[in-house]
Amino acid sequence: MTALADLKRLVECESPTEDLVACNQVVDLAIEITNSLLKVKAEKVMENGRPVYWWGSKSPKIVLLCHIDTVWPKGSFTPTWRIDGDVAKGPGVFDMKAGFLQAIYAVAEIPDAAAKVAIVATTDEEVGSQSSRALIERLAKSSKAVLVLEASLNGKVKTGRKGTAMYQITLHGRASHAGLEPEKGINATTLISEVVLEVAKLANPEFGTTVVPTVMHSGTTTNTVPALATLDIDIRSFSAAELIRIDSAVKNLKTSDPQAKLEVTGGINRPPLETSSTMELYEILEKVAKDIGQSPIGHASVGGASDGNFAAAAGARVLDGLGAVGDGAHAPHEQVLLSSIPARVNLLTAFIKELIRD
Repeated sequence: MTALADLKRLVECESPTEDLVACNQVVDLAIEITNSLLKVKAEKVMENGRPVYWWGSKSPKIVLLCHIDTVWPKGSFTPTWRIDGDVAKGPGVFDMKAGFLQAIYAVAEIPDAAAKVAIVATTDEEVGSQSSRALIERLAKSSKAVLVLEASLNGKVKTGRKGTAMYQITLHGRASHAGLEPEKGINATTLISEVVLEVAKLANPEFGTTVVPTVMHSGTTTNTVPALATLDIDIRSFSAAELIRIDSAVKNLKTSDPQAKLEVTGGINRPPLETSSTMELYEILEKVAKDIGQSPIGHASVGGASDGNFAAAAGARVLDGLGAVGDGAHAPHEQVLLSSIPARVNLLTAFIKELIRD
């Protein structure tokens, strides 16, 4: 098997986070691929009822952190796998099955890597890592470095990420006939609309704080005053203080109708990934890149969060975005540049070797 064939198999094994059977299947396939390449065998471990791929040391000094679940329901791409010249397309190819595969091929070039290195791939990252968070934090606290194989930003690694918070607001009104006696109802749709406008005001561009109402549901029939409405909110910021500010504001929201009931669930999920946790490893990476004849890698801060946020908050040195070069995470044009994979594998291999020696 070649790396391209292995990547094709991983992408065609669709693994939406919510499908536990599919997530078990992709972990099994990842183990099969690994065990055909490496002497030390990979295994499946269970963490709070979810499968986790594990290869290497049980007390690693260097953790290669991955996830192999995707945001895509099965059948979202037709065909599931497609190659157009130097571009491979498919669900999860960029985020982040190519990065996971690069980790396997990198350790294959390092004798006795399993004594100090572990590859850990979770299956719940796309929904906030509620099952695997404690595992990630345990590994981070005892490791020397956590290298996150999330996709790069046009080849640049990621030295900063926003923290995230997620909320669902449920508004309980009262149903009535929309034509005969609408005044006897409490319209959950109009009241949740007021909440949408109110929470949007909490955004703060100075700190890159975004507050985005996303999914909203209300009502049952066209001739009934809606009795129930729900609203999901996605919040991100580079500032931990901003997340705390908004958490307090959201949890203290009031409805304009005292007879309605407003409930808030959710909270802060991932803390920000700050440069104080990443720049030391980034500087080592650039030195390694120069030593092996590669161009400067570059770095960036981005809005999306990852499990690297958890690792950094637990005290680890972290470097993120070491995975694939491509485009379209969570988008229909998701793709990787195939010609970039060998260079990324070589860079990761040399980087791990340097960290082992350090």
